Amino acid sequence: MVTHTTLRRVSLVSLLLMGCAMLSPLSHADSTGHPARVRASVPKKRVQPGSVQKPVSQPLAAQKPAVPPPAALPEIAPAAAVQEDMPKLHVGNLFHPKPGHKLSYWDGLEGHLSIEAGIAGNPWTRSGRNFGQFYTDRANTVSLNQIMGSLSHPVTSVGGGYGIGFVLEAMYGSDARFDPTIGMGSGSLNSLYQWAPTQAHLDVHLPWLFRHGIDVQMGQMYGLMGVEGTPSQARPFYTFNYASDYIVPFETVGIVATMHLAKHADWIVGIDAGNSTTFGRSGNNNKPKGYFGFTFNHLLDGRLDVHAIGHFGPQGNNSRAVTSPDGWTSAGAGPQANRKMQYNGNLMAVYHVNKAVTVTVDGVYLHDDLSHDDAYGVSTYLAWAIHPWLTLNARGEIFRDNTGAIIAQYASFTSYTRSLSNQPYPYYVAPPTTYGALTVGVSYQPQFINKRLGLGSLTIRPEIRLDKSLNGTHPFNQAGTVSHPVVNNGTSNMLWFSCDATWAF
Repeated sequence: MVTHTTLRRVSLVSLLLMGCAMLSPLSHADSTGHPARVRASVPKKRVQPGSVQKPVSQPLAAQKPAVPPPAALPEIAPAAAVQEDMPKLHVGNLFHPKPGHKLSYWDGLEGHLSIEAGIAGNPWTRSGRNFGQFYTDRANTVSLNQIMGSLSHPVTSVGGGYGIGFVLEAMYGSDARFDPTIGMGSGSLNSLYQWAPTQAHLDVHLPWLFRHGIDVQMGQMYGLMGVEGTPSQARPFYTFNYASDYIVPFETVGIVATMHLAKHADWIVGIDAGNSTTFGRSGNNNKPKGYFGFTFNHLLDGRLDVHAIGHFGPQGNNSRAVTSPDGWTSAGAGPQANRKMQYNGNLMAVYHVNKAVTVTVDGVYLHDDLSHDDAYGVSTYLAWAIHPWLTLNARGEIFRDNTGAIIAQYASFTSYTRSLSNQPYPYYVAPPTTYGALTVGVSYQPQFINKRLGLGSLTIRPEIRLDKSLNGTHPFNQAGTVSHPVVNNGTSNMLWFSCDATWAF
């Protein structure tokens, strides 16, 4: 059996295809921790730990977007010294205190809900799958991708320069198949539609060591690396690039500290249980993993944001491999998994050309000592906010899977969860392949509908995408079997058409 790591591996939009991408500008809505506002830039892969997915009411017309540091607090409002690194207490959307009423901490409580459904059309598939995709793997099938709800409170001063906030968030839908955290309700449902807790963390601001202090998140959080996020509003397209699906961590349970070294520079350090796992029997090997990196924000008069972050540690499962009666094998590697490291690095730069146009370049690398897997690539995005209600998006990628074991199709409803849990699971892969992909689409908010909605807003995102093998392999549009899990008798390219719709409150 071809072994492959259980981390979601990387995709890259290539500098080579950057020129093509620039011919078709791109932009999208993002979740920033601020209610009712959108960015024209591509966000970080994951919603930052101290924030939740917020609805987008008007896509940003002339706002200069900025990608904040992964663990940043919401934008600082001018206030007294004790509050200068935290926003003032504001009324959330759950309670409505009378005018003149003295606000309590709980008046800042917020609740949000979003619903996403879509279809990924591929008329030429013979497998019923879109190869190289997690969330949009099922071709020509209308899916309820996610119903995502959250209850949160922004970090707010509690006196003495200290601040406290929290986020609770969960998701139900077909996307939850690929966003489990082992030991947190994983495996409770095994159909196309499953559920998954996505965020459950306490956020604390500490006025220690540095002028702007330290921000700490403790609990279950989205990963900090990459560009495209799990919530539908945290990415420009319905479909994902290869990197976001296959290389960077999706969920971690642990602690992350962001130390504000200077006005434009932050240092990030964290320790966690690993990708999509917890501790004890629900862990993969119970050896520590963690983040280390830096972010640089609002450089060049606010036009440039850069982050360089790595995630390191043993990621393999230290149980023995198990084989099912029908021949599928689990991902267990035995005791050697305790000492074999996995290295995951991400370098991202976001440049705001003007108030409407943003270019993002995202590079990711992964090496696994246990499986000897290597993957790397670059993704380039162009976002152009043509109108407050219309954004044009383009994405180009080149992604190299050196062993052919990273880009895997998890063939059953529970394959991904089973792979993390050291249970046999059906899958198929491709030979070592260099993948190229070009995606063009729009993010459209129909004003004639949104003006009549009593609550929230609707966003529609049609797209067209071409995936291609650049080294002559044929991995697309054909399924593998237990006796032949490596597919090379399909097609060398995959042209498909997708569209989703999201209502968000």
